Amino acid sequence: MSPIMGFGSGGGGGGGSSSLSISTATTSDELSPSSTSMSGGLSSSASGSFPASPPTPDTLERGELEQQLQPMQPYTRKVSVKHKDGGSNNSNGTTRRIKSPASSAQQKQYNILIKYGSLLLLVGQMVGLVLLMRYSRTHTNGDELYLASTAVFMMEVMKFFLCIGVVFYQVSSSPKALYHEVYHHTYGSPDEMIKLTVPSFLYTVQNNLLYLALTNLDAATYQILYQLKILTTAMFSATMLGRRFSRTKWASLVVLTCGVAVVQISGSSDGKNAKSGGEEEENRNRLVGLMAVLCAACTSGFSGVYFERILKGSDVSLWIRNIQMGIPSMLIALITVYLNDSVEVSRHGFFVGYSPLVFSVITVQAVGGLIVAVVVKYADNVLKVFASSFSIILSCLISAALFDFRPNALFSIGACLVILSTAMYSKPSSGGSASIPRSGRGQFPISRERKTSLVM
Repeated sequence: MSPIMGFGSGGGGGGGSSSLSISTATTSDELSPSSTSMSGGLSSSASGSFPASPPTPDTLERGELEQQLQPMQPYTRKVSVKHKDGGSNNSNGTTRRIKSPASSAQQKQYNILIKYGSLLLLVGQMVGLVLLMRYSRTHTNGDELYLASTAVFMMEVMKFFLCIGVVFYQVSSSPKALYHEVYHHTYGSPDEMIKLTVPSFLYTVQNNLLYLALTNLDAATYQILYQLKILTTAMFSATMLGRRFSRTKWASLVVLTCGVAVVQISGSSDGKNAKSGGEEEENRNRLVGLMAVLCAACTSGFSGVYFERILKGSDVSLWIRNIQMGIPSMLIALITVYLNDSVEVSRHGFFVGYSPLVFSVITVQAVGGLIVAVVVKYADNVLKVFASSFSIILSCLISAALFDFRPNALFSIGACLVILSTAMYSKPSSGGSASIPRSGRGQFPISRERKTSLVM
């Protein structure tokens, strides 16, 4: 009984009794043979109750009793690694972030703002690009007309550096990390670069054709005829991606074709073209413009589906893909300048006919790809189709105000058919999906982001 009386907590043992204070380890790293009672007594870190001497039977008995009165707590290790962003890692190395309801609501509002803001920007970009390009190709005020091939090259250069800036922001704004990221996906991936040469070539040809079309067609007619890219994209999607479309979608493609045919038959053109007669008519050859639009629609459909197949076959981001395409695109555009306009460049210079208006056209066209990427990520295909339809209406109204454009009855009917076809095409099928891939080789893994080539 004497050991028990001597183990009191300092209350009634008299002046000679001493209080016992024991330091217990809470982590496995703090355990040692000198700090456990089973290996030879209590630690010498106790506050003066036991001298730092070899264990005796008395101290062993006290240690065993202490273990019985105070059960040992399980040993745990807490590892916390702090990062720059304030996050912390658990023992498995994964970051746990708990979002509060307030932050989730703010994120939802932010996504909605980005969604509809990007759609408004897309409408403005569609209308602004066509009108600015048309105006820059027809209103030179006696100055030299700028070369379309040089404008395409400058657009590719600007778009390349814009994508570099986006990737630079995503890779923690580190120049070294940016260099390794870009090098790994370009010169370190020659096979990927070779595959992307095909859409790069087609996009460069397409952009040159658009300049040719808007030199010979009014903006409203061009906008409607260019919607044939929906038809070509659907056809290439069915053949290359193995997609099957619903009857409603095929019917919408028939309506689209009829609408485009009606617009072409209408023969609508700028009012001033009818007044000026033969000289203006020679500068705006409607047949040349029509052929340019048809070729641009075909290249747009094929290159879009080809690019979609590459996107869905890997986890590389859209911005990296644009950088990969930008390198061969700039090279092909520069070769186009040499083949088509080398004489003019040698005589008048590379930037002949350039003005703030021309640089505005180049900037709007370069930014357009970034806006489409944001719309694909935050919005959906239906809203993008409505944005395209609204841009057609807005282009007709602005063309009537600025370019003395006078649409006739057939043109109005054709425009309504085209807008109706886009609405029909965007209608979800009964199965709830926009298209049904065939089983087998036509299937592709589901991507985290919306990656589509339809109605771009």
